[in-house]
Amino acid sequence: MLQFYYGKECDHCERMKPLVAQLEKEFSVTFERYEIWHDENNRGKFDSYAKDVCPGVPFLYNTETKKFICGESSYEELKILVQ
Repeated sequence: MLQFYYGKECDHCERMKPLVAQLEKEFSVTFERYEIWHDENNRGKFDSYAKDVCPGVPFLYNTETKKFICGESSYEELKILVQ
């Protein structure tokens, strides 16, 4: 499962959204999206996966491979999550 954790008012997250959409289209995958700044349940999920590896958003995670990206990244860097 691919997950994208973001904050509603996060500029870095906003810049990542089109890249995630492009990745979904190119690789025929789907990211589950979780807003964590205003949703306590989503924050709990984020904390369970990002604990000790990422202090904030954007955070992208592949639950099968355990690969993750912490922070704003390039499209090329994002590809590691699905390859």
